[in-house]
Amino acid sequence: MRRKLSENLKRIEGRIAEACRRSKRDPARVRLIAVTKSAPLEVIRHLVELGVRDLGENRVQEAAAKIPELDAIAGEHQVQWHLIGHLQSNKARRAVELFDVVQSIDSLKLAERLDNIAGEFDQRLPAFIEVNLGGEESKSGVAPDQVLRLCEQVGKFANLELKGLMAVPPFSENPEDARPFFQRLRQLRDEARDTGIAGPDFKDLSMGMSGDFEVAIEEGATFVRIGTALFGARV
Repeated sequence: MRRKLSENLKRIEGRIAEACRRSKRDPARVRLIAVTKSAPLEVIRHLVELGVRDLGENRVQEAAAKIPELDAIAGEHQVQWHLIGHLQSNKARRAVELFDVVQSIDSLKLAERLDNIAGEFDQRLPAFIEVNLGGEESKSGVAPDQVLRLCEQVGKFANLELKGLMAVPPFSENPEDARPFFQRLRQLRDEARDTGIAGPDFKDLSMGMSGDFEVAIEEGATFVRIGTALFGARV
């Protein structure tokens, strides 16, 4: 398994580098988040030993069973855990305890809850606003026309460090179909930053998964969230 994982990782890193070359970007500005949903602990350990430093989980409950078990190796290698799935307010406290970054803020209510809890822990929590680019009822996220207002509100919280935007475009077999959505997310990021609504640290775009991450990189992704291309199909 370790050998296969290493081969997959090298292949993905090569594709990231090539996408950066095509778009004249520095590969160092694109970080791979390994989506470890359903991955066994031993596999995650191998991944960290192979050099991956950003790990993503969709659910607080599943993360709670993994992160404490991986604390030693994660601390040694300075791993960051990202919450990339929908977060309910009643699980916000556990999320702050477990995760280094929350990428799925989709309401002012949730942001307020996270800010209060982070304040109790005397920490600044890096956070992303999740955007529902396709207006899909099955997905979380704020509507594009509400992004700037929420950025302005969240940017005023003392204990949240607003880093950027995250999105999952509507599914398509053709990666090119995602391009307009990635372009829209980049435009929203730029508008928030250029108008002064968000601060100078508001730079990141978390977009692109196994099927479309190269297109996302070409459109400015700074984080790509990859599971299937790394681990194989989930069961």
